[in-house]
Amino acid sequence: MSAVSPHEAAGMFVADRPPHGVAHTMPQLLDRLAAEHPDRLAMQEKRYGIWQPTSWKLYRERVRDFAHGLAQLGVRRGEIVAVLGDNRPEWLIAELAAQSLGASVVGIYPTSIGAEVTHVLEVSQARIVVAEDQEQVDKLLALHAEAPPEVRMEKVVYYDPHGLEQYTDEILLDFTAVEDSGRAWGEDRHGWLDAQVAAGSPDDLAVVCTTSGTTSKPKLAELSHANLLSMARQLTEADPIDHRFRYVSTLPFAWIGEQMLAVACGLHAGFTVSFPEDASTQKADLREIGPDVMFAPPRIWESMLSEVQVRIDEAGALKRGLFGWGYSVMDRLAQARNGGRTPSAGLRLVAVLADLVATRPVREQLGLTRIRRCYTGGAPLGPDVFRFFHAVGVNLKQIYGQTEICGISVLHRDGAVSFTSVGQPLPGTELQFGQRQEIMLRSSAVFRGYHRNPEATAEVVTPQGWLHTGDAGYLDDDGHLVVVDRLKDVVFASDGTMYSHAFIENKLKFSPYVEEAVVFSGGSLEPGADGGGSDDVMCGLLTLDPATVGAWAEAQKLSFTTYTDLASKPEVHALIAEEIAEANEDLLERIRVGRFVLMHKQFDPDDDEITRTRKVRRNVIAQRYADIIAALSAGEESVTIRSAVTYQDGTVTERSLPLRIFDLAGFTVPAGRARRQVWSGRK
Repeated sequence: MSAVSPHEAAGMFVADRPPHGVAHTMPQLLDRLAAEHPDRLAMQEKRYGIWQPTSWKLYRERVRDFAHGLAQLGVRRGEIVAVLGDNRPEWLIAELAAQSLGASVVGIYPTSIGAEVTHVLEVSQARIVVAEDQEQVDKLLALHAEAPPEVRMEKVVYYDPHGLEQYTDEILLDFTAVEDSGRAWGEDRHGWLDAQVAAGSPDDLAVVCTTSGTTSKPKLAELSHANLLSMARQLTEADPIDHRFRYVSTLPFAWIGEQMLAVACGLHAGFTVSFPEDASTQKADLREIGPDVMFAPPRIWESMLSEVQVRIDEAGALKRGLFGWGYSVMDRLAQARNGGRTPSAGLRLVAVLADLVATRPVREQLGLTRIRRCYTGGAPLGPDVFRFFHAVGVNLKQIYGQTEICGISVLHRDGAVSFTSVGQPLPGTELQFGQRQEIMLRSSAVFRGYHRNPEATAEVVTPQGWLHTGDAGYLDDDGHLVVVDRLKDVVFASDGTMYSHAFIENKLKFSPYVEEAVVFSGGSLEPGADGGGSDDVMCGLLTLDPATVGAWAEAQKLSFTTYTDLASKPEVHALIAEEIAEANEDLLERIRVGRFVLMHKQFDPDDDEITRTRKVRRNVIAQRYADIIAALSAGEESVTIRSAVTYQDGTVTERSLPLRIFDLAGFTVPAGRARRQVWSGRK
């Protein structure tokens, strides 16, 4: 499709934004669910090994008590309450309570450090912060002691009192104490909260979500009740979800993805949300619940595949052979169904046996036996990973969207899943292409704007309601949207080929041994500086997956001490070289990786090298590792860097680290080495 300007694209439609058709706020939906299904399970949390249930009636009662408590603390319509912590029922209770008063919430990632917390509190002007535990309270107390005048934090309400018994700071309040106080306060104001909830409008601000912030400080996107609930309606129209579904909440509520499914879809459909006991028990709790619907970013699916690869590689030859046979049968079945074809009777019959002996045990191990709807988004998922899950009987779909459109606007449909596309627009979502094939979207889920940043809002939303996504893409022959990459990251080669660094990086990260990859050519990580010269060699900065590479090293009887030591081993370099050579076979010659270096450390969000959702900050990598990038581009054999080491006593020292640059120009895969199967880490 030929590109048109944003104004031309917008001009093809009427100037008014599509009506949202939403008649309720989320607290009003909660009231309705509590009235119609008081004893039905709304959510459950595992505590001390036992699932603690909460009915819709009890859920509403706790929300009302906490809402009264917030009102007693002075929270009023239009204000923002901040929540900092891991997923617990109290997170949702605080959110619905604030919304009941006409206020809204902004989530802060529990792994956020001082400057990140300060930025969100400063922009949101939140006076009340709901925090999870001692760790988060300590962050906030340290911030309060040195807070700039722009931070207006007055009270911190914590919901896990463990370790806080001796804290005497005046700004601290216990969550249950606020509930108790609110209950007593509300008894003298009968009907007051009902009036506040009834006065709520679907167009009121409900949630403020931070953007990914890959190149700068994150912006705060305002999402109304209508935005979120119209998105939920559109999603469930394309993929029916009802109250019988079960969902396990493991992703941060600060992320739009979790707000999208656990909160908006949860209230829209009335399904049960379950909270694992701890991060260390998530996998076991997932298997115990057996969710019907699931949403996870690519790193989760890649991690599941790595787990399968390790287990299969540890199995005996007979089991490996049996799984290989069963997988190939199920793969053919999945390919037929996704291609819109009816599998033959013979294939369906054999697939019953193949599923029984090979793929069903994998689903059981991963906790996906009952799964009916599952999604991935936030970043591209490698086609090979996608294909694996369909082959083992998991109905995985790619979704496409941004925080600014409530996380989803495009989705695969059942029986039409393409591993290289993101599907088709949801009902009620319009799609057009702007300049340089920029994807532009319009629907009732498009956000209200960036909080206290009208200039940035005007840059991304046209007066006609079109959202500039900043992504480049096109429609394939089946009318499915193919997302190439961020518009600023799209590269045009000298022959006119449009390609993406992210596509190459995902090819490399498909290897179970590669955790992160950053590729570039022309001596710069900035795509616009590539030049697209035919002589430029594609280079890569790679980090290892310490679990899988460590297991491989142990199997090879290769001793090592630290990650840095492991990454320096010649045998590991040869292993990764084989993986890159295999990935290169699926790439055009112009964009094949020719040189790489194994980094001495993993990329870390605390070092600003990746975001909390594990998106690489290319500008930080470019600045911090400029010497490595220059040496790769120059074709040098090695580069020496200075690395700071912090010891347990707090002392810091610097040391020199030589890093080998591996050139694949003279590398050949050992003769007779078969291509690695997708489900195995072995050659």
